Amino acid sequence: MARTVRVLVVLLLALSGAAAAVPALAAPASCSTPWGSTTDARDVGHGAPIVAIRAGSNACFDRLVFETDGPAGGFTVQYVDVVTQDGSGKPLVVPGGARLQVLLHSPSYDAAGNDTRSGTPDVTGFRTLRSVVDAAGFEGDSAFGVGTRGRLPFRAFTLPGPGSHARIVLDVAHDWR
Repeated sequence: MARTVRVLVVLLLALSGAAAAVPALAAPASCSTPWGSTTDARDVGHGAPIVAIRAGSNACFDRLVFETDGPAGGFTVQYVDVVTQDGSGKPLVVPGGARLQVLLHSPSYDAAGNDTRSGTPDVTGFRTLRSVVDAAGFEGDSAFGVGTRGRLPFRAFTLPGPGSHARIVLDVAHDWR
């Protein structure tokens, strides 16, 4: 008898629209990251000096942005066993379960030889990124080591702006999807 009453109450609530007041559960973020983990490179020559490096986190990936003071240059991003300092080849300590060597064809200094960057971003607490290490520059290139939680898919690309600046973007996915 009690079960019949409960079924009738549920049916009456559904018919009256009261059940619609129950909020729907939020759908999980769709994290389709069909990227790979092999070398990503663009050969468009040398670009303007790097003026800022920023990091951010998205629902599906962590992002590094290298902002240049004009057109972006080319780049090469690849997983390596050991990140080496550009020019000398000296091995660098890059904390993380895997390491990306990032070579940007943009200097980190202006025509007068002044350093144009404001340092590397702190990625403490990020889901995928573990460290960003300056691997120096040589002959108009700038190199960085990026420590990640593991060997995860990534992509690199350029974006215009803001203003006359440009950005070289590196996204590293939180997992394989």
